[in-house]
Amino acid sequence: MVPARSLHVVFCWHMHQPDYRDAQGEYRFPWTYLHACKDYVDMISHLEENPLARAVFNFVPVLVEQLDDYSEQFRSRQFRDPLLLALATPDLKTLDVGLRHGLLEQCFRLDPEHMLNPFPAYRRLYDLWRFIRQDAAEMGDYLSVQYLADLLVWYHLAWTGETLRRRSVPIQELMAKGSGFSFADRTALLDCLGTTITGLLPRYQTLAQAGQIEISSTPYQHPIAPLLLDFQAARDGLPDAPLPESPQYPGGEERVRWQLRRALDSHQRHFGRAAQGIWPAEGGVSADFAKLLGEEGVQWTASGEGVLGRSLFHSFPDSSPAGGRADYLYHAYRLAGQGPHLFFRDDALSDRIGFDYKTWSGHDAATDFIQRLEGIWRDTEGQQAPIVSVILDGENAWEYYPYNGYYFLGELYRALSNHPHLQLCTFADYVRDHGDKAHTLPVLASGSWVYGNFSTWIGDPAKNRAWDLLCHAKVAVDEKIGSFAAERQEQIRQQLARCEGSDWFWWFGDYNPGDAVRDFDGLYRDHLRQLYTLLEQAAPAELDQAISHGGGSAEAGGTMRRGHAEGT
Repeated sequence: MVPARSLHVVFCWHMHQPDYRDAQGEYRFPWTYLHACKDYVDMISHLEENPLARAVFNFVPVLVEQLDDYSEQFRSRQFRDPLLLALATPDLKTLDVGLRHGLLEQCFRLDPEHMLNPFPAYRRLYDLWRFIRQDAAEMGDYLSVQYLADLLVWYHLAWTGETLRRRSVPIQELMAKGSGFSFADRTALLDCLGTTITGLLPRYQTLAQAGQIEISSTPYQHPIAPLLLDFQAARDGLPDAPLPESPQYPGGEERVRWQLRRALDSHQRHFGRAAQGIWPAEGGVSADFAKLLGEEGVQWTASGEGVLGRSLFHSFPDSSPAGGRADYLYHAYRLAGQGPHLFFRDDALSDRIGFDYKTWSGHDAATDFIQRLEGIWRDTEGQQAPIVSVILDGENAWEYYPYNGYYFLGELYRALSNHPHLQLCTFADYVRDHGDKAHTLPVLASGSWVYGNFSTWIGDPAKNRAWDLLCHAKVAVDEKIGSFAAERQEQIRQQLARCEGSDWFWWFGDYNPGDAVRDFDGLYRDHLRQLYTLLEQAAPAELDQAISHGGGSAEAGGTMRRGHAEGT
């Protein structure tokens, strides 16, 4: 009997938060543990509830290490995150006035439609704050300690995942109580959050060991590796892109190898097995980077559909593929027949999850998605082992969905797990079973999953200025690092890696919310200052001045995390 022809479907959920710790190890922003309690817990729960489902979860090492750090904070009760410190403080009257004012600002930073308005008691707290916020620094002192206690509890309740709410009796009891939260209530909430975070990575590891999921990695601190290798990569997609004054990032290849090897080591330690795949930061690839991945033994990597289009038609950038997307998108590739297998994201399908389905019912969205996959299955008849890559952030979309995407994801996994023609798998599964069917890609264009180029991270005056500041710091590192003992050298390399992360460059620009630009601008310059401190060298005075003076307005209550082409 001839087996039914299948379309392989891979969901790759990218999990990333930059390092939010300052030079003293204090957390400047709480997004790592908040997303853990809301999104990372929901994402693994859906796979636990659907044992026939398969998916890839990409964990960036800097995120994993922050989750480790939070787990230790919960075990020791020595909190270095202001929100958790406040939640654990018996008498909130003892909190520093500046911290209290900061909490009032922080505790409404979320999507109001789905994380504030559904809870009347929380909405009342917001209405009162909105009334006084024109002079919140003064009027905030008139708010009672009970107000602050209720606000802290509700903010954390709003940042819990739907699966956690349905399983946790303490969460349900706190939501039912609604107000007048005591220290005992806050302690019960803190215990629940701690149990959730400390048990999170082991849950992923269990499913990985069972073969249900694959866990992949990204270079250590999420750098845009092709730009570290060569600033000219930015001009592959945008020939007239302005570049930094520095001709290149000094010693870029050495730094990319360091970031990659550190990631592979971290992955082995945390998950007990080698990472077979690397999702490059922001899907950023180039021929040089792909060659380097192959030299380090990486089996697969991936990028965006726009990069594939330019790769196939590199000599004719204005042309379009003959025959349509189905003829070229749903294959694995290898550059010149060598190196890692290359997969390319179906932008239309991925963006429907990231942008469109948030306003649909879960049933209708899942049905529409499956119908589109069935259309691809019909369109790829005659192809050998076609594969659809659906790749997007694992956290940013869901706060704009009702119930954190619970009904959409649950129904989608159930339907796909039992579909006669659509086969869920992982990239590693596909390489193992069908890797010999990969097509040869003569040229790999340089670009990312955002617009197919690197304009999100370089080319803007503020972004270029940030690169120049980093290049100047790298020159100082190269000049002085050899004069220090091995332990200090390692600290310097670690700090340099933080400064090389992609997020700093992403946020510069007047198209992002002003408060987010300000926050990331300040933290980036703090990281650079700490690098000079480790070098025992005075930091340049220009680090005292904001890099970006742009940034749009942001409504109070808006989330800080970014809106991506792959997310929200």
